[in-house]
Amino acid sequence: MPSYDPNNIFAKILRGELSAHKVYEDDKTFSFLDIMPRTPGHTLVIPKAPVRTFLDIAPDDLAHLIKVTQRIARAAVKVFAADGLTIQQFNEPAGGQVVFHLHVHILPRQTGVPLKPPATFKEDSAVLSDQALKLAAALKG
Repeated sequence: MPSYDPNNIFAKILRGELSAHKVYEDDKTFSFLDIMPRTPGHTLVIPKAPVRTFLDIAPDDLAHLIKVTQRIARAAVKVFAADGLTIQQFNEPAGGQVVFHLHVHILPRQTGVPLKPPATFKEDSAVLSDQALKLAAALKG
């Protein structure tokens, strides 16, 4: 398997070299909105540790990542009045991974509304900022 690339886009976000619409952060995880969302509220949850895939993360860190994902997913259902959720996680190119830093997608879903195709729509920054603030507030409340 290839090694972790410290210059991937998520590593740059973690170092503050690139901006992101932050939803949540703790000592082990960071969560932010996808700038090319497949649905309103499309959120990414990543470990702060430099891990490429699901197979590379320490079990305790994976457990924490999943707990945070679940917490954010619950808030997303409320904030976006979702009828359901799609949770996705891809590993290596053959598995559909595009950014090689472990990440989990949270996609709030509405009945009868299909997902937008991947990487086809870049959301306006003001919309993402508003959504991130609403999600962050729901996590605090």
